[in-house]
Amino acid sequence: MANTTSAQKADRKNKRRTEVNKSRGTRLKTEVRKVEEAIASGNKQTAIAALQVAEPVLAKSSQKGVVHKKTASRKVSRLTKRVMAMA
Repeated sequence: MANTTSAQKADRKNKRRTEVNKSRGTRLKTEVRKVEEAIASGNKQTAIAALQVAEPVLAKSSQKGVVHKKTASRKVSRLTKRVMAMA
């Protein structure tokens, strides 16, 4: 338990930021999963549409520090490669 007033405030801020970051992380995983499901279904148009939604979410989450910049870039690259390789 925090003892000083400033430590108590820092604790409150950390709890709020954790909630925000959790929701951002969940949204990120959901959008990536939608792209992977579209790839698995074999529908290229759906996969492209899902990728166009997921890419800005990945970029935003890397800017906000939810995931590392290079991790987001790598995910976008690999998903794009898989979508474009579809028949």
